[in-house]
Amino acid sequence: MRPIPEVAAELGLNWDDLEPYGRDRAKVPLDVFPNSSPGKLIVVTAITPTPAGEGKTTTSIGLIDGLRKIGKNAVLTIRQPSLGPLFGRKGGGTGGGQATVQPANDINLHFTGDFHAIESAHNFLAAMADNSAHNRELDGFEPIQISWRRVTDAEDRALRRVVTGIGGRNDGPLRETGFDISAASEIMAIMALATDYDDLRQRLSDIVVGWTVDRKPVRAADIGAIGSMMVLLKDALKPNLVQTVEGNPALVHIGPFGNIAHGCSSIIADRLALAVGDYVVTEAGFGADLGFEKFMDIKVRQGGAEPAAAVVVATVRGLKWHGGVKQEDLTTPNPAAVAVGASNLKHAIGIVKRYGLPAVVAINRFPDDTPEEIEELRKAALEAGALAAVEAKGFTEGGAGMTELAEAVVDAVDNHEANVKLAYEDDATIVEKVETLATDLYKASNTTWAPMTKTTARRFQDNGWNFPICVAKTHLSISANQRLRGAPEGHTFPVTELRIAAGARQIIALAGDIMTLPGLPARPNAYDIELTADGEVTGLLGT
Repeated sequence: MRPIPEVAAELGLNWDDLEPYGRDRAKVPLDVFPNSSPGKLIVVTAITPTPAGEGKTTTSIGLIDGLRKIGKNAVLTIRQPSLGPLFGRKGGGTGGGQATVQPANDINLHFTGDFHAIESAHNFLAAMADNSAHNRELDGFEPIQISWRRVTDAEDRALRRVVTGIGGRNDGPLRETGFDISAASEIMAIMALATDYDDLRQRLSDIVVGWTVDRKPVRAADIGAIGSMMVLLKDALKPNLVQTVEGNPALVHIGPFGNIAHGCSSIIADRLALAVGDYVVTEAGFGADLGFEKFMDIKVRQGGAEPAAAVVVATVRGLKWHGGVKQEDLTTPNPAAVAVGASNLKHAIGIVKRYGLPAVVAINRFPDDTPEEIEELRKAALEAGALAAVEAKGFTEGGAGMTELAEAVVDAVDNHEANVKLAYEDDATIVEKVETLATDLYKASNTTWAPMTKTTARRFQDNGWNFPICVAKTHLSISANQRLRGAPEGHTFPVTELRIAAGARQIIALAGDIMTLPGLPARPNAYDIELTADGEVTGLLGT
């Protein structure tokens, strides 16, 4: 690894202005961001995820190395990984093979403490809400009216529904509540969307922690929590500078999930990267129907930079899965299944083009892919309107295996104009926004609304909360039914609940039975993780 001061100097950052965390990472204070002309933003998305894995983060990292190989001043911005999936089923979030960010073990673990700060601030707010209700500080604010749940960064199914305050009066208030995973915290979303400390303070103040008995919202500002939360979060708002395995600059900052939150790294990290780089590659969570849609309709709408182009990651294995092939048979050549499953790729490209962006397809190559299967994928991509479909070999070859993709991306950015158009207007009603997403992006024929959800939508609008929609649904299908592969049409999109995230300025629409706190699988990754006698971490990254 290069000394991190060298990486900072390459970006024009004065090392004396930064806050080092050891020898291989540093925080960049907001007041030292350069005031230079912005670079061009490229957002990486993908087909609908499959059990085989698509390698979106690996492709994003490799693309930066490839852009640097062809002489471009490129910077990466990606999310921080969550501990829960690391020890559970999904594993780390720092790429793979020769396309990783370093120090990978530390980034996947405690890193610079950002997640701990967010978890602390979130749970402190929960304690303040309990204390306010317990002491009857606000008229009509009873313990049963508290809606703010606590968070943990562990996958712990036992905490999904709990009773707190058991004991005497001094142990109260007694109430039923539960935990969510930290990546689903509204404060995590706020940190990814805040543009500065003043914006952070206002957003924290707007958080709704519960309701009075006459249905008036109780905000975090009403219970005196804001100053302490600001103190807990002051360093977490600063982006983290690290490097790829090839020594190229990367900003790893904040990590909301893409299926139950908006799934993007921070606006602040993008702003820094665009000030110091000519090309910035960032990643949106999960597939084009979830992370990319939220990138555009939430992040861009709330002040994030407009992208100049999008890269859609696809794999032969993924298209075979969407074509009906069982997971155990994905390595068996089957060009016909690729052609069938390509409907999902075409839909993803269509979503990108619907938002007005030129699209390039990255074919994340695996050793057992055949030339015939690759050709089927490429043909489908070009038929759907992609400017190019290029093999990505970052995992095995690093930047040298990504130069062709880098050239195609530069062509898309420099020679094809983006004409950004969001999915719905700001002043559309909550119901109209949800139904637009359901029909246009998820290809549903109709939307069903659970009892009281439309009433809740009207109540939110009466409070002035006509915000963008953050759909929480399965990431394994463009529909709300994870068993529907490819690009299914004519299904029903079920809205089961609406939640307000007033600080994050979004309406969360739950579609189906959505888990906001996963549980560990029967055989978690934790079984393989160990610390050796000489202090080496093993098993953390699947090695």
